[in-house]
Amino acid sequence: MARLLASNVGMFKVGKQLFTAAGPEALRKLSDLGARIFLDLKYHDIPNTVAGAVRAAVDLPGVELLNVHALGGRAMMEAAVKAMPRGATRPKLLAVTILTSMDQRGMREVGIQGTPHARAVRLARLARDCGIDGVVASPQELRSIRKACGPKFLLVPQGIRPAGSDLHDQKRTATPAAAIRDGADYLGVGRAITQAADPVAAAVAIAAEIAEALRERN
Repeated sequence: MARLLASNVGMFKVGKQLFTAAGPEALRKLSDLGARIFLDLKYHDIPNTVAGAVRAAVDLPGVELLNVHALGGRAMMEAAVKAMPRGATRPKLLAVTILTSMDQRGMREVGIQGTPHARAVRLARLARDCGIDGVVASPQELRSIRKACGPKFLLVPQGIRPAGSDLHDQKRTATPAAAIRDGADYLGVGRAITQAADPVAAAVAIAAEIAEALRERN
């Protein structure tokens, strides 16, 4: 799949399934293809453990983005930031706000009050205050997070689905064009490509939609 898509996507996201099955070797193989990598492991633990994980992650080949979970709190995020290397070429550290599979009912069941939108914006502000470079969020929160956190804060929406495609287990989604218009810096697209009948054609179509939206935005 990576060989097929390498010339049509900007970065590969390596999540828990692949990393659990194949570990750092998966990143080495992707890096050998010249791929940029988003290590999507959503670290969420005590500050010392997350700091150690971040220090290990930045030494893996090809990693340009990695993330922690904002619900781990201020101390955990600050520890993650301190564990990052210094310099302009270091990977960017993101914080996950509210998972795109969560709706208000699901949040209430785990004791989180308010709407997903309000909680995501609040967590984004906290992440920014801790020194995090940006957030992973639903595309529906992009405009509000951009307004709250400023123009340089990275916005990486997940739950991107082309019009008419299956939403799978996602609750808060948007099309690629809508997410770009709302200020996204990167788009997280998974099953809309990997489970398509023709993954390359799906990636090419999404890239064309992104390019058109960027022309309109700029």
